[in-house]
Parts: sequence; C-alpha cells; structure tokens
Amino acid sequence: MSAISRLSVISRHISNTNKLPRGDLGLIGLAVMGQNLILNAADHGYTVVAYNRTTSKVDHFLANEAKGKSIIGAHSIKELVDNLKRPRRVMLLVKAGKPVDDFIDQLLPYLEEGDIIIDGGNSHFPDTNRRYDELKGKGILFVGSGVSGGEEGARTGPSLMPGGHPEAWPHIKDIFQDIAAKSDGEPCCDWVGEAGAGHYVKMVHNGIEYGDMQLICEAYDLMKRVGKFTDKEIGDVFTQWNKGVLDSFLIEITKDILYYNDPTDGKPLVEKILDTAGQKGTGKWTAVNALDLGMPVTLIGEAVFSRCLSALKEERVAASKVLVGPTVEDGASPITDRKKFVDDLEQALYASKIISYAQGFMLMNEAAKEYGWKLNNAGIALMWRGGCIIRSVFLGEITAAYRENPELENLLFHPFFNKAITKAQSGWRASIAKAVEYGVPAPAFSTALAFYDGLRSARLPANLLQAQRDYFGAHTFQVLPGQENDLLKKGEWIHINWTGRGGNVHATTYDA
Repeated sequence: MSAISRLSVISRHISNTNKLPRGDLGLIGLAVMGQNLILNAADHGYTVVAYNRTTSKVDHFLANEAKGKSIIGAHSIKELVDNLKRPRRVMLLVKAGKPVDDFIDQLLPYLEEGDIIIDGGNSHFPDTNRRYDELKGKGILFVGSGVSGGEEGARTGPSLMPGGHPEAWPHIKDIFQDIAAKSDGEPCCDWVGEAGAGHYVKMVHNGIEYGDMQLICEAYDLMKRVGKFTDKEIGDVFTQWNKGVLDSFLIEITKDILYYNDPTDGKPLVEKILDTAGQKGTGKWTAVNALDLGMPVTLIGEAVFSRCLSALKEERVAASKVLVGPTVEDGASPITDRKKFVDDLEQALYASKIISYAQGFMLMNEAAKEYGWKLNNAGIALMWRGGCIIRSVFLGEITAAYRENPELENLLFHPFFNKAITKAQSGWRASIAKAVEYGVPAPAFSTALAFYDGLRSARLPANLLQAQRDYFGAHTFQVLPGQENDLLKKGEWIHINWTGRGGNVHATTYDA
C-alpha cells in the first residue's frame, strides 16, 4: 500500500473515531451550579456534554471557563444525546417544576431503554415519585438527586444525595463519588433509596438548614440586644465557637459576615440589611410533610414561621409602637458576667442543634416506613458531613452513632448525645430565661427545649385533651393500664356521657 493510501485510511479512521460518542455525562443548565459541576467533573477526567436552552451561553462557556477542558458543547437536545456513551447519563440542573418535565419530554424521543435521566434540582419529592413511575414504564432509569453546597461546593465537591431507580446507581456511582466532597477520605455521596428518597433527604437537609440558621440568628440577637455586644465582638464569639463543638460552615460564614464592614463608611454591613427573610419552600415542605406524617418536627416549623413573621415588616413596626413588653434600655448591658452569658448561649445553641437533627432523623425514619424506603442513616449523616450547607464536625458524631447502632431509635438515646444535652441543659435554660426576661424572641431555642421536656415526660396533659374531645365531639378515649373497671374496658375506645344530657353515640375513631 502506498504512503498516500495509508494516509487516506488513517484519515478516515480518525474521522470515524471523532464521530463516536465521547461524553460520559450530559448536563443541561448552564447557570452557576451547572457550570461549576461540569468543570468539577472535567477536572476528575470525565468528558461532559453541556447544553443550555439559550445556546449562546454554551458558546460563551466553551470560549471562557471551559476552554481547553474535556467539555463538548451541544446546540440541541439531539446533539447532546448523540455525543453521549451508552447508557446515556443526562443530568438536569434547571428550575424545579415544569422546566424539569419539559426537558424530560424533549429528551425522551432520543433516549433508549436503560438510559438515565438525573434531576439535580430542588424538586419536591412527590414530583420525583411521579417522574420515577412514569419513566420506569418507558424503560428510562430516573434519578432524583439532592445537590448541596452552593456554587463553591459544586466546583470543589458538593454533597450528593441520589435516589431513584436502583439500576442507575452502578452507572453513576463513580462519577458522583469522584466529584463529591470527601470527609476523612470517604465521599459525601451514597445511594439513598428508591423513587423520591434522594430529594426527600435533600428536603430534610434544607429544613435542618432553616433551623440551624434561625438558631444562629437567635444567639446573635441575644448578644446584640441583651449583651450589647458590637458586631466585631459577636464575630469574635463565633470565631471561638467555630473551634469547638459548633465547628461548622454556617458558624464560619456567620463570623465572616459579622466582620464585614461597608467599604463606603466602615460600618457593619449586616446592620444595613432589611430584616425580612426570603425562602424557596423546602423548609415549608419539610414542616408540612412532618404534619402529614404526625411527627413533631417543631424546630424546623418554628424556623419557617420565623421567616414568615420577619416578612411582616410594616406590621411589626406598627406593633412596636403599641405593644408593651420588657426591653433593654440603651446604654450598658444588664449582663454582669459576659463569659457565662456567652458560654450559656453556646450550650443553648449546641443543645438545640442536637434536638433539630434528632427531629430530622425521626422524620426520615417515619418517612422510610410510610414510603417503603430503606434509608441508611449513617450514610445520610456522612453525606451531610462535607460539601453541603449544614456540614459540621457534629455530623461526624451522628455518623458514628448510626454506624454503631443502625437501628438507633432516637439520637438522644445514644450515650454521646445524651451526655452532651445533659451537660448543656443549665446554659440552655438560662439563655431562654434571659430571652424571656428581656423580651427577645427565641422561638427555635424555646421550642427545642419544649420538645426535649415533652419527650422526657412519661405523662403529658393529653389525657385532659382527650377528655375535652370526647366531651364536645364524642371522639372517645382509652384508659391507662391498671385503671380499667366495669365502665372503662381495657383496649376499648370509650365515650362518656359527661353531663347526663348527651347521647351514647360516638364519632368514628381515627388517628390524626
């Protein structure tokens, strides 16, 4: 064969090779999270095919941030799919809701049985359940994955919480665990469970995040209003706390915020921010689901309501002029022992945080029973140990507790947390007492303690509540063991004619 013929064959071989699919992962959505996740995957040796509905963003991305990396641009859904190896893995990082369904509909004509669609947005888990069932019937393996850590986490290592069709996991495991954050060398990513389990765990993560943020704000507020600390001094306190049991991402960023001054006048920027908090709904979803499942996830609920109350700015300003209560006058703080005040607050924050996580895992355990999932609590705690917004040293202890006893009924029953919350009680109660004494709202601290005191009460006043329900609505009641007699039968639902004027017909018994 002549040299020219050999060159012709080589040329055709190169041309054909270039037409073979090269992409390990397709990603739709080139906002900050999408771009950073693509760059993260490329850094780990994967070839990513990038697509955005506005295709000019694809070109700009390739010419700038993605230049020189193993990233292929696509200008259509077909081009995206054509560039992917089988089974094709396509990840959506788009706004939750209708956009997810729209992109799934656009993908389906080009996908084949066994291909994988991954929704990495903040979708509500019932939507993920629906999509899982619909796509399962079409032979497509659907995954709903929580992604936490913000833009920095996406770039350097997020926490990933995948759930959905179990047959998809072997095909995405390496990519997900490679690009995920690492905690003591272990990836902050593992398989969560079927259907919407991944997005459910992300929802609870976000609910706990609401609680953590509210607790931090209450500690700040008490130092500011009662302790009369400057923002710099509060920042110093958070710096110190970040070296101990409260070491976490949210404590770290809080001290950075408190140290930041407006460059125009040198005054703390945080004091210039309007005191109305926004929310995207995931905390509310957690609270509503807790109510649906009958689980007392009180701290997350209070955190959501606190944001709602903050939004009533005009009403609060008006109320401040007419509603009377204790206040701390301008000038010197009534606190004489600042160190004890701060130490008590640290214990209040730590104990309340323990309660929040205990409630979160109670909720997930109940959800697993309700929805038929088998959740790995130790794995979930590890997923949250790094990369995500609630990452903290504290989560290492939760991981250890569930590895030691996977069937642990409640975190508060584990020796580590039982000892920690017992030690924290004095400071916890003292901080809440200070808040009440000086009229500073501390709903998250207070509800955490109320839950703790309720849980440790062998008997609650619900006996009177049940009597009231039976009195006005004939809702019936059961009797305590040992209190049975001819009228009060063991195990039966009983209605009493409390006044002698009522009837003996009772309402249908049900749990609510």
